[in-house]
Amino acid sequence: MDRLMGCAFGFPVRGDGSWWVGFDGALPRSIDQLTVSGRVFAFSDILVRPHPQDRDLSRRVQERLLADHQASLGATMVDRADRATTAALRSRGWLDIGVFRRPAGRATFRALVLPVGERTTARLEDLVTMPGGGGPGGP
Repeated sequence: MDRLMGCAFGFPVRGDGSWWVGFDGALPRSIDQLTVSGRVFAFSDILVRPHPQDRDLSRRVQERLLADHQASLGATMVDRADRATTAALRSRGWLDIGVFRRPAGRATFRALVLPVGERTTARLEDLVTMPGGGGPGGP
């Protein structure tokens, strides 16, 4: 029986940098450059049905969507209190680069990015926030 096993939703980030408004501190230069060049894709949702014979489905769904949009970097925001989602994304290669502050509702989010390819990964390597508060943005 064929049925949907996973999907991801999102949109290309505009090159004007408006998606990053509210980022706490200076946006890392490499991310700013990828944004201006139109190579960043924002994920709004990733839904994957757990399957014991395909534990890599989530990664493949994300990579496919990024490839379809010719993106070098995936980006998302996670509620700062949602440590389980942040940990799950980090275990799948997402890098925690800091904090977003949205003044309207005073919400605070973790900013995470998913580099595509070795070259992009190497450029972003020093941006990883360490568990427990090291690196950009703190805990």
